[in-house]
Amino acid sequence: MKASNLWKELLREPEDKKYLIKEIEKLAKENREPAEIHFGTSGWRGEIGSDFTMQNVRVLTKAIIEAVKSEESSILNEFGVKSFKEFKEKGVIVGHDNRILGKDFALEVLGMLQSEGIKCYYAGEAATPEFSAAVIELGAAASINLTPSHNPANYGGFKLNPADGGPASEGLTKPIEIIANEIMKKSDNIKPYFPENINKIDITDLYMKFINKRKIIDLEKIKKFLISTNTSIAIDHMHGSSRGRLGRILSLKPGTFICLRKEDDPLFEGLSPEPSEENLKLALSYLKKDLIGFAAIIDPDGDRVRFADLKRQIPMNYFGAMAFHYLYNQKGLKGIVIKSLGTSNFVNAIAEALKVEVVETKVGFKNFRPFLLPEATKKAIVAFEESDGISVQNHTLEKDAIFGVLLALEMIATFNKNLSDYLEEIESLYGRYYSDRTGIEISRENFGPHIKQHIDAIAEHFKPGDFFKIGNLQKKILSIVKIDGVKIVFEDLSWIMIRPSGTEPKIRVYIETKNLDEKIHLIEGAKNLTRRLCLEGIQCLI
Repeated sequence: MKASNLWKELLREPEDKKYLIKEIEKLAKENREPAEIHFGTSGWRGEIGSDFTMQNVRVLTKAIIEAVKSEESSILNEFGVKSFKEFKEKGVIVGHDNRILGKDFALEVLGMLQSEGIKCYYAGEAATPEFSAAVIELGAAASINLTPSHNPANYGGFKLNPADGGPASEGLTKPIEIIANEIMKKSDNIKPYFPENINKIDITDLYMKFINKRKIIDLEKIKKFLISTNTSIAIDHMHGSSRGRLGRILSLKPGTFICLRKEDDPLFEGLSPEPSEENLKLALSYLKKDLIGFAAIIDPDGDRVRFADLKRQIPMNYFGAMAFHYLYNQKGLKGIVIKSLGTSNFVNAIAEALKVEVVETKVGFKNFRPFLLPEATKKAIVAFEESDGISVQNHTLEKDAIFGVLLALEMIATFNKNLSDYLEEIESLYGRYYSDRTGIEISRENFGPHIKQHIDAIAEHFKPGDFFKIGNLQKKILSIVKIDGVKIVFEDLSWIMIRPSGTEPKIRVYIETKNLDEKIHLIEGAKNLTRRLCLEGIQCLI
């Protein structure tokens, strides 16, 4: 039986069908079927046992080795080394999240690297931002994190970070893809190697050293506040690698936070483990009335976070804007704001009032790297995307949920009030924005290039000044942006955006309006339009 069929059965009844995990693990180890390697918005991802297999992980690791061994200047520059010899000496950090076969996949990578004489560090189960910090602290040449981030349990993933700790750019991943897909044609020749010795590191300790040196977060202020104030804080770790981190960083006694879903469960209770409003309900149910605090949910690899309190939800569209307002006014940070194209314009309104430039990029945190580098001429005060990722000036080049929670704690410690109260103060000055997003799932078999073509056709068919029917709304187009999928901005400054996901077989749909009454019409209209586009193409609008 194919792994995809086994996964469907397992995820329908995760409690009753756990015995199928062994069958899937067997397929992941034995399946020799080649796959196309493609780095999406955040690494290469595939279904465990189908295309994400031991063999294909070995292929990709070998491709990385061959890319560096070629000593092409562009590849060496992207890695931040001068030669393959330097790469070997500086070494690579390897670790994983807590999905099935996480350690086994990591050992395959370690073995391949060691077979070429490359120094290796083994992080074990670790969070994505810890890799980014550890690369800097150890002066390593790269890190490899076996994780698909927030994807469902059937996915495996491979994240590559060069020497600056940031997500690998396309300047690095594109040549590696080409090499990997060539090797894939003769992948039967790839011999597995078991690592001879494993140099285990304490990656959380390295992360703590990193944030203490950077001094962006005032850990002492947070500690004093939590010790002296009766708070109500619930953190949902979603069975992921962030568990235990916050208590250790802040040296807190057990019980300061309510920590949820910190047990091992590689199936995530059958849920899609993303920081969604629905998934956050569990943590919210633990909050106590009349106490300062918040609920937060962190995805399995610790790079995405969402907040709420008993008054309202605070997704990253809001929290990222709050972070900018706080860092600019309370910390005195100077620079610009970086956000992805699908992120709310709430931060634009704040930045415009404060005369701070805003730069919008394609979706994917790797597009923020140039603005987070220490030597950047335009340096981000904050960089965030609506899909719950954030980093700030003088911090990691990766998004960091652990840092996000620490920043939220510092905010409530500074103002002695809830996040929602701080947010509403900002909204009273700059206006309220109503954003939403959803996704249209498509089977892996049908998620092809034609989907992108159908979406791109919107931009060819319409132009500024045209009227556009969306649900029961009729709006005049102000502009059409084609940086990433298609974003249509209307004359009242509401907008919709449709783009194929870079991590899953999904179409992402985003909307924003300043009129609460039309929010539901806009999101439902955009969703229905997207479904019709996928089935019929542009003909559905003619």
